[in-house]
Amino acid sequence: MQTHIYDTSAPKKPVNLNANSDLIRTAKEVGVNLSQIFEEAVLATVKSRLEQKWLQENKAAIDSYNSHIEEHGVFAANKRRF
Repeated sequence: MQTHIYDTSAPKKPVNLNANSDLIRTAKEVGVNLSQIFEEAVLATVKSRLEQKWLQENKAAIDSYNSHIEEHGVFAANKRRF
């Protein structure tokens, strides 16, 4: 089972970014690993966008399922003992 949404063994690639120079200086002073923070932030954003995309692509099915549950209840609900 794949647990990552990208190839974690892919080689690192240099990236040019623009950021506030004082923020970068302060981050380095306090020991922030900018590469790690960048990857974590990009990953979080990518996951969020993929989730939004999935929800949008499956909206009709989700709405249909929810309507079915509202009308008929969940399967075997009357058999539950909790």
